[in-house]
Amino acid sequence: MDSVIDKAFAAALYGDGDDGLDTGASFLAAAPEADAELRRRGEEYLTRAWRHGWQPADVLRLVRRDLDEPHAGLAAALIRTETRRYAHLPPRWAAQLADLAPAEDAPSRDRFSRATTHLELYRLLLRLPPVEPVGPPPGETVPGPAEGEPRTLTRVRALLAKAEATGYPQEAEALTAKAQELMARHSLDEALLAARTHARDTPGACRIGVDAPYETAKAILLDAVASANHCRAVWNEAYGFSTVVGFEADLEAVELLHTSLLVQGTAAMTKAEAAQRAGGRKRTRTFRQTFLLAFAHRMGDRLAEAGDHAVTEAVETTAETRNSLLPALAARDVAVTDRAQRMFPETTATRVRGATDAEGWTHGTAAADRARVGGGERPRLP
Repeated sequence: MDSVIDKAFAAALYGDGDDGLDTGASFLAAAPEADAELRRRGEEYLTRAWRHGWQPADVLRLVRRDLDEPHAGLAAALIRTETRRYAHLPPRWAAQLADLAPAEDAPSRDRFSRATTHLELYRLLLRLPPVEPVGPPPGETVPGPAEGEPRTLTRVRALLAKAEATGYPQEAEALTAKAQELMARHSLDEALLAARTHARDTPGACRIGVDAPYETAKAILLDAVASANHCRAVWNEAYGFSTVVGFEADLEAVELLHTSLLVQGTAAMTKAEAAQRAGGRKRTRTFRQTFLLAFAHRMGDRLAEAGDHAVTEAVETTAETRNSLLPALAARDVAVTDRAQRMFPETTATRVRGATDAEGWTHGTAAADRARVGGGERPRLP
């Protein structure tokens, strides 16, 4: 049995052409007794990926981008099986596993097609390079205290959900602004608490998908959200994600706000484009790309203003708060910057292209003003 697997893998996984895939799939299609070993090898490739810094959401995102839905279904099934072996999983993995595709590729497909799907997926997994880890791999996680989500984040989720659902820009503006205010105050409270208790809190990291289309604008928006929440974001364009470095409360805020602003910005873009079409002006990809770039750029300004306002209000409360908060914020900023530089010792700036539609820029800026939450630095690339 191993010889069949080895022959199939030798033919299919170490070349770029389809001939090797066809040869390998033919070997596997003719050997049903090798099915169990074939799946076990796939789980081994996933274990290797975790050790190289990848997480389930990263793998699924890449599979969906480069392959097809049958491959995504197979990858999800393998991930479910492989992760059951661990007593404890890293933070954020539970949510990622809950989002997996519901089923593997359809069992009615012929054996040759199913074998081809396996081999194409395994070739992708085999070629995943090491990436910067954003947490321990499964099996090395020490479970922390079982705590629920902070009440502030529960309120923030509710506010942002209402902002995304409403059809009234003024209401979305007020709800999003209130959510940002709550997140900023929560972050300041965490910084004060850590300073007063001398907690040995250190920055962590998470990865957030930056998917096509218009990924440059989305990366700029994420960078703006991260900067306003005392974090650093580094965009990996090749693999479609940004790594955000910061303290845990701030990382949670970045994930929540960035997701919500993407929903709000996309909805505003769709509405603006419909109005343009109704006026007889045909709009294209250029309009949409420019709209989202303007939205991201203006949002950077708004978020920075909101963050500065929250700090100003906090330090004006009492002299004790001011004397504790400012040094705590400075120390946390140094810690985040140091962690980001150690994770990414080399980054480059990327030139932003595509902002060539004047109407798109005007409408995108106006949409960001309505969201009321803010300049957008260029995303940093590893």
